[in-house]
Amino acid sequence: MLTFIIVCPLVFLAGFVDAIAGGGGLISLPAYLMTGMPVHFAIGTNKLSSAMGTVVATLKFARSGYLRLGLSIFTVIAAILGSSTGSQLALHVSDFYFRIILAIVLPVTAIYLLTNKKALGAAGFVQTGISNRQMVIAAAISFVIGGYDGFYGPGTGTFLILLLTGLDHLPINVAAGTTKVINLTTNITALAVFLFNAKVLLPLGLTAGLFSIVGNYLGASWFKKGGRKVAKPIIIVVLVIFFCKLIVDFFKQHFGNWPMLIMDLL
Repeated sequence: MLTFIIVCPLVFLAGFVDAIAGGGGLISLPAYLMTGMPVHFAIGTNKLSSAMGTVVATLKFARSGYLRLGLSIFTVIAAILGSSTGSQLALHVSDFYFRIILAIVLPVTAIYLLTNKKALGAAGFVQTGISNRQMVIAAAISFVIGGYDGFYGPGTGTFLILLLTGLDHLPINVAAGTTKVINLTTNITALAVFLFNAKVLLPLGLTAGLFSIVGNYLGASWFKKGGRKVAKPIIIVVLVIFFCKLIVDFFKQHFGNWPMLIMDLL
């Protein structure tokens, strides 16, 4: 019961954040790990609850007109190819190099969002079609970030939204809808693997999934009302949390339980 009490409220919060700005896994996965369950069970169970919530957010965005079928198909295919490539790369290359790059990219991105009033693109839905150039750029972004997702993973949705708006100049609502389709595809693909290997705690995952559904539904509704104004501050918060997590993980990896060492010195 204590596990359910710890996990479910945090999964609700993760779903709410994820529907607006991506990066919900930075909240939900640590929630599972806090209970002391093995890492693979935490990841697998998190995939179940996340996938349930992402289905709702994706449908909500689709009903709001934020999805473009052709764009979604191209980006999903590219993301799957990138993810499989990244997974293979992870078998041969240490994630240390990714951590160093992210330690530089994250604060620069946060500063960019804080100082650039036009960041995250237009808030309104564009009625004209997506150009071929935008389709190609979106597919390239999906391949690269899909590779990152397969190699390392955290913050994938946030990076997709930022690049689809900043580099490909898609409206934020179209970028968010496209991101949801990609996240749903990768979540279901990963979930199938974990289910096949019996690494999912079904009672906990299904219960937490209901909380994720509510969080994603409310987050998607709030996004529809606020658009860029809602997403921008939440993305900045997600980037700050992600950056702090990188620093903590780095010190744990190289200096062991450094918080306890500091306490002992004091």
